Amino acid sequence: MQFLYPFFLWGLLAAAIPLIIHLFNFRRTKKVYFTNVAFLRAVNTTTSSFRRLKHLLIMAARMAFIIALVLAFAQPFFPSKTGVGIKIGGISSLYIDNSLSMQNELDKKTYLDKAINKVEELLLSFPQGSQLQLITNDFSADEHAVGNTQQIKERTTSIKFTHSPRTLEQVLNRQKNLASKHNSQGGNQYIWFSDFQKSTAGNLSKLTLDSTDRLFLVPVQSKAIQNVFVDSVWLNTPFVREMQVNQLSVKLFNTGETAVENLPVKLLIDGVQVSSTIATIPAKSSTVGTFSFNIQGKGFKKANISFDDTPITFDNDYFFVLNVAPKIKVLHLSGQNTAGKYLPAVFANDSVFAYRNYAASNVDVGLFKTVDFIILEGLSIIEGSMKLALNDFVKSGGSLMLIPNQDPDLKSYNDFLGVFNIRNIQEKKSITSEVTPLAEPVKSSSFFVDIFDNSTQKEMIQMPNQNAIITWQAVGEKLLNFRNNQPFLTVSTVANGRVYLLGAPLDVQFGEFARNALFVPIMYKIAAQSVAQEQTAFSFESNTISVVLDEVKTVENARQPIFTLRRNKMEFIPLQHLVGNVLTIELPKANQLNENQLLESGYYELLLDGKVQKVLAFNHDHKESMMDFYSVSELKNLLSAKKNIQVFDKVDDTDFVSTFKEQNFGVALWKYFIIAALLFLALEIFIIKMMK
Repeated sequence: MQFLYPFFLWGLLAAAIPLIIHLFNFRRTKKVYFTNVAFLRAVNTTTSSFRRLKHLLIMAARMAFIIALVLAFAQPFFPSKTGVGIKIGGISSLYIDNSLSMQNELDKKTYLDKAINKVEELLLSFPQGSQLQLITNDFSADEHAVGNTQQIKERTTSIKFTHSPRTLEQVLNRQKNLASKHNSQGGNQYIWFSDFQKSTAGNLSKLTLDSTDRLFLVPVQSKAIQNVFVDSVWLNTPFVREMQVNQLSVKLFNTGETAVENLPVKLLIDGVQVSSTIATIPAKSSTVGTFSFNIQGKGFKKANISFDDTPITFDNDYFFVLNVAPKIKVLHLSGQNTAGKYLPAVFANDSVFAYRNYAASNVDVGLFKTVDFIILEGLSIIEGSMKLALNDFVKSGGSLMLIPNQDPDLKSYNDFLGVFNIRNIQEKKSITSEVTPLAEPVKSSSFFVDIFDNSTQKEMIQMPNQNAIITWQAVGEKLLNFRNNQPFLTVSTVANGRVYLLGAPLDVQFGEFARNALFVPIMYKIAAQSVAQEQTAFSFESNTISVVLDEVKTVENARQPIFTLRRNKMEFIPLQHLVGNVLTIELPKANQLNENQLLESGYYELLLDGKVQKVLAFNHDHKESMMDFYSVSELKNLLSAKKNIQVFDKVDDTDFVSTFKEQNFGVALWKYFIIAALLFLALEIFIIKMMK
């Protein structure tokens, strides 16, 4: 038997007080004489013996009461079976996994509810004075404090599901860091309640503990569950066109051991179903479904992929935002003696494009920052401020196309394009009669894949006869080339921008390219790719996101604009930072929201002064959808070499708490000594009252 608080044993000295009182009886007796002395002596002898026995029994009861009471305060216990036990001086840090996978149910209760119930039971086992800590996946500031059992129990009532899964290595490191702030001596205990989802657990071999610390794993789980989720969504066309047939592809993943047959999948836009498909997904694999749809109205549209897949439902909808018929800003700069009739015919009459045409000698280079696509046609020299501004334009993500002059300044061209790794530009001496047909493009390439549909993929197409006035060392992708493999149209990626170079002017004397059927779709595709594609959806895994806004007008020395996120009736102000027109937002933790607020997948309106600036779509991380968990035997095998890590059986076992107590707290005896003290007190009262 050992004592949790042995210093209370000094109280045993108080047991001597009844002994002293009974040994030195300070009551004085008074003699009374009667006539029949012999009879009285017999009575006196009998009464004195009985009184002495009664006093000894009372003294013994009082001493036993004090001894039992002192031992109860010292909290005696039999040591744990392991011989190690929980250390009263260490920090006992409890971790409750509140990730979305803990929404799984067992016996009509979520894993999270089961974990919280067992934690509340376990808290009753900790002795008074224990230093307890509770952390969740939120990693919030509330977790820094150390509290008693009542304070920790109150915190369990506010735990909500969170969108931020953590690896077990991150959890352990946080527990160790927080514990070190309160206890530098070691001997800490870390207790985990989790479903131990394989996709979010991380590398278990990296779990390292100090020799004096201990880790207890309590799995809260059942068998792996089949689940279907949306892996990704993408458009098959560069952008969504209004009143035209658009195509959208979706990749669906099946985590189960059996195939999912004939799953109806719907595409909804602004809450209205516009298309559907039937998907069959092999076990542990994925499939791609395609939606064809027509849409009315320009601007941002709320879209989502929806299907019915029970029992896991938190990922049955994938939300995203489509920008219908975005304006593509095209700036056409013409050189001297350049007719430039073909490009206006392509861009000027289509509402998708905001087309402007200037003479290169009269343009304000400040316009370059406001457009997506710049075409230089017929310039013989590129120099000065225009050259510098074009360099900045491309490096900042813009697209530039150079259509050469019939008599280009090769030195100027080499100096300008050399910055973009396009070198060795030379003049090709030829005459018009030497035109030759271009080779067919690679129809399956990423550039042409949506220009040629399935019906024309295998058909021969009429390629234009063309001549080139310049040749160059091809860098990047050859979009069009001659049959001798000499380049005619190439694209080079520079930082976030693109540079397109054409081998000849568009004038008819150099060939038929501008009048060929390929010219318009190629120019459309180049213009479409020049638009920076806005992110259609965000993941809660990225706790910090960046949003590009339209121009935000602020008055000098005025307050920083404050943006608000709103979903239905829930509205909150996230941590934010605005630099130029880029807004960086940090999403709140689950416990930082008000009561009954919860970050769920869906659409969130970004507000400024009550006006909607953007509509953002958020979805949960794919890792949470992978319903595969470590079993108890797997955990024990993986961690068998780590002696200070113990894996318990499933948390739903009814004897979990008692087993944990016996193994780590031993058998507490203080309750028995309290009962004994009360019995001795009752015995004393009985002796006084009943022994006359």
